[in-house]
Amino acid sequence: MVDDGRRRFAEREQLSGIVREVFGADCRLNAVERLRGGSKKGVYRLSFGDGLSAVLYAWSADEDFWPAGSQGGEADPFSHASGLRLFEAGQARLSSLGVRVPELYFADRSRKHHPEADIALIEDVRGGTLETLLRDDPVEGERVLDRLAAGLAAMGRDRARHLGKVASVEDGMAPQGRSSVEVVLERALKDLGEAAGRVERIDQAREGFERALRGMAAVVEPREDYGLIHGELGPDHVLVNDQGEPVLIDIEGTMFFDVEWEHVFMQFRFHEFYERLRIDGLDERRMRLYRLAQHLSLVAGPLRLLDGDFPDREFMIGIAKGHTEGALRFLRDYRTP
Repeated sequence: MVDDGRRRFAEREQLSGIVREVFGADCRLNAVERLRGGSKKGVYRLSFGDGLSAVLYAWSADEDFWPAGSQGGEADPFSHASGLRLFEAGQARLSSLGVRVPELYFADRSRKHHPEADIALIEDVRGGTLETLLRDDPVEGERVLDRLAAGLAAMGRDRARHLGKVASVEDGMAPQGRSSVEVVLERALKDLGEAAGRVERIDQAREGFERALRGMAAVVEPREDYGLIHGELGPDHVLVNDQGEPVLIDIEGTMFFDVEWEHVFMQFRFHEFYERLRIDGLDERRMRLYRLAQHLSLVAGPLRLLDGDFPDREFMIGIAKGHTEGALRFLRDYRTP
């Protein structure tokens, strides 16, 4: 393992045995590259001869930059979206709907090949992210967006009576007594408290934020079932393969929830391109509540992550600052429903 003085990461010698078991004794591992950006798992590109490659996911304490105590319980739909079981459940469910995700070659939780991590070996989709494509070739990017919209429609038609991550619903661990609005309100009030403790401008407006959250939650009509959503779908979580297909990654948080939650996040992340993903029938009252809840979450979460040693600190600070402004702007424009 590579040891940077604080965290130990996998290296080539350790992973050679996995490669031989999955691809055969003649397959030689030429290089291992740890990819940047992940906060909950290690992501490695494994390169072989003849231009072939695969990606390895590793879930371990050393690969997870989130502070201890931030994970939440299994039944919480917004609990820490990390782990092989969550990945396998999301990958299988999305594949069954015809939604393109990386092919799973091999999964192991026995610690035989990696003494400290659960691992998955998956397809390496080398076409880059949809975010990059939209920047460099918007016309082709919009074609991919249309295909992504079709996949999202298929996900929205997949319904469940209980909300929660796919693995929790399938294992009978999904919450039985709380609605989506109750879950979001509880989480938003917690995020508000945490954000107020870290950002003075939010603390000064804390009472107004709480009134707005409770007021909006009170007028949302109840629902009896939920659609399948990715949970954090931005253009950086969509790869594009050689056939121009969108391929969803970071799918551990896939869950049954209000599709409005996904659409609010996509509005934040896709900007002007979101209109190609918009669907009819969204509940605007629900969207309004979820917009403020996500602003507060995207202040509290990045700042919580920075309590540890996450390396890309400026990026997280930028997210927190942007959503601080978004939350305050929302409150200035807020009118009682």
